[in-house]
Amino acid sequence: MRSRTTGFYMKYITWLSKNLSLSIPIFLLLGLVTGLVMPTQHFNILIAPLTLLMVYPMMVGVKPKQLLVAGDNAVQFWALAINFVCIPFVAFALGRVFFAEQPELALGLLLTALLPTSGMTISWTGFAKGNLAAAIKLTLVGLFLGSILTPFYVQFLLGSKIPVQLLLVFQQIILFIAIPLIAGQITRTVLVRKYGVEGFQKKYAPKFPPFSSLGVLGIVFVAMALKGPALLESPALLVRLFIPLLLLYGVNYVVSTFIAKKRLNRGDGIALVYGTVMRNLSIALALSMTAFGEAGAHAALLIALAYIIQVQSAAWYVKYSEKLFPLE
Repeated sequence: MRSRTTGFYMKYITWLSKNLSLSIPIFLLLGLVTGLVMPTQHFNILIAPLTLLMVYPMMVGVKPKQLLVAGDNAVQFWALAINFVCIPFVAFALGRVFFAEQPELALGLLLTALLPTSGMTISWTGFAKGNLAAAIKLTLVGLFLGSILTPFYVQFLLGSKIPVQLLLVFQQIILFIAIPLIAGQITRTVLVRKYGVEGFQKKYAPKFPPFSSLGVLGIVFVAMALKGPALLESPALLVRLFIPLLLLYGVNYVVSTFIAKKRLNRGDGIALVYGTVMRNLSIALALSMTAFGEAGAHAALLIALAYIIQVQSAAWYVKYSEKLFPLE
């Protein structure tokens, strides 16, 4: 009976994970209703455990040794240029235009742009028949560099408008990235030793990502429960949040696709697109909710909405990838 119940819950969690473009709006709505009908001031205590639930499963699949694999230099160079030279300043400019008087929302846009790549980078690259090895390396490099550089970018670009406590931000990065990474690697090592690489890949590896998505949905729910009711006081704000997000992702797709077609082969080009357009919104949400106080809580709403655009646009791009990058 217990195994049947467990199987039911796993099936439900997996469905939520595979249908984020639907499940995220559902949890946004549930959070809004909860914020309207009950007190939510104590929901802040849920942020840390939900964030760890969100990040730890991702880290089980990370292979730091991939950083030592030679090759893919061209795609790595272009990814670094787009992720850390181009897109952060596009986000900053959009923030100045759309949120000149609301720096907390500009912060959300900037955090969305500063943390590139996620586990979905690898998944979507695989769906579009791109270079998986390059995608894995892009994911690792983006994770590590984004974690190190984000506090300095925020301090440099928004420090005059939003108080940035660098030590606190780094503490949150250690809590939500370094510790889950170590725990994930220990978990992976124990399971591989016990069941072998093949046993781990077939039986256990697929079970972790859905729990990461569950953490994402939990954070989205909490963010909306805390700040959603304020949106009802200004419905036009929702449209104002979507427009700069659509522009940010649009610029990202255009720049990445142009460089991919002009400078890279098909496999590397697809890896470049998904290694730059897929942002690590999970970690961006965690940092916004824990390291930037009241401003971060507002920023979290914008980041939560970015999930909808990111997941849906990635699915559409797969459909058009064969036309953009014809099979040779």
